[in-house]
Amino acid sequence: MNRILIFVLTVSIYCCAPQQSEQSNADNSTMASTEPNYKEVVCFVYHRFGDNRFPTTNISINDFEEHLMWLTDHHYQVLSLSDAIDYLSNNTPVKKTAVISIDDGYKSFFNNGLPLLRQYKFPATLFINTETVGAGDYMDWQQLKEATEQKIEIGNHTHTHDYFLNRPPNVRYSDFENDLKSAQQLIKEKLGITSKVFAYPYGEFDKKMKTIVKSNGFQGAAAQNSGVMNSITDKYQIPRFPMSEHYAKMFYEKASMQSLKVIKKSPEENLIPNSTNKPLLTLTIDTKGLLMNQLQCFVQGGDCKINILNHNDRQMELTLQSMSDLTQRRRTLYTLTAPDSAGNWYWFSHLWVNPSVK
Repeated sequence: MNRILIFVLTVSIYCCAPQQSEQSNADNSTMASTEPNYKEVVCFVYHRFGDNRFPTTNISINDFEEHLMWLTDHHYQVLSLSDAIDYLSNNTPVKKTAVISIDDGYKSFFNNGLPLLRQYKFPATLFINTETVGAGDYMDWQQLKEATEQKIEIGNHTHTHDYFLNRPPNVRYSDFENDLKSAQQLIKEKLGITSKVFAYPYGEFDKKMKTIVKSNGFQGAAAQNSGVMNSITDKYQIPRFPMSEHYAKMFYEKASMQSLKVIKKSPEENLIPNSTNKPLLTLTIDTKGLLMNQLQCFVQGGDCKINILNHNDRQMELTLQSMSDLTQRRRTLYTLTAPDSAGNWYWFSHLWVNPSVK
């Protein structure tokens, strides 16, 4: 089965499944391939390019070019994020497809990343927070205009890039929507375009914020949990794998990852409930073709406990829970992986947010 890749700029710490062979990736013999027109999108997220001052958000120019060269050598079709969302739902043939996307709009992208995209003739999606345009290390409106003339899609990343979950609910949603609309208006005024896609600042959101994004006409929204988007994924919480100096050599492993299909998830919210410091996540997953005796669970900063509630030949209901206190971390991922008999690995993660940690 073929997949899509998305490159987007964000930072996080993710656990890794055992590396797949390139041959197993090329064969694409997966459980989902038997489903009509089933498609997947592997999302990657970058911030800075060739800026060694910030190693946790930077990718070296050489590593970035290696990623682009790999896509070329492996015959990937490259689309913008909005075109990739369309691809997931339309009747076009399944193809290996990549989407390169960038967050924040730093000058290092314009100076170091954009020339490489132009060299390889790849489009991309750039998410900007409009308040910082032209300030400090950020691209100005003229540079953004030039980028749009080189097949760069501009996405909305809000105006202020604030921690909206820190605000009380009575003002959170009006502030968030007003901020989102301010960015949309500025992008229209300065660039003459309307952004079709959105990225949550810091990957943080709750259910109502997601509804606001959808009601404002966006085709989809990128989050900060790692994983692989597929044809049935909620397009308003698109998972993304980070790429920085630390993760650059994991690109090929993540490019080979596939989507662990979650049929049901509880809770839907990302906020850690006030009643616990070890939140419980309940999932129902499609297990067809998977080697469930090799199921793995990871929690950032600690151990993970799996409890299987129900299991038949097609589905499994289970819970995931951290074995340690999460109240000292602002963002924590629960990650679940499993292989199939062909050596392909399947991935799902859920992001928990504790707004009390500043």
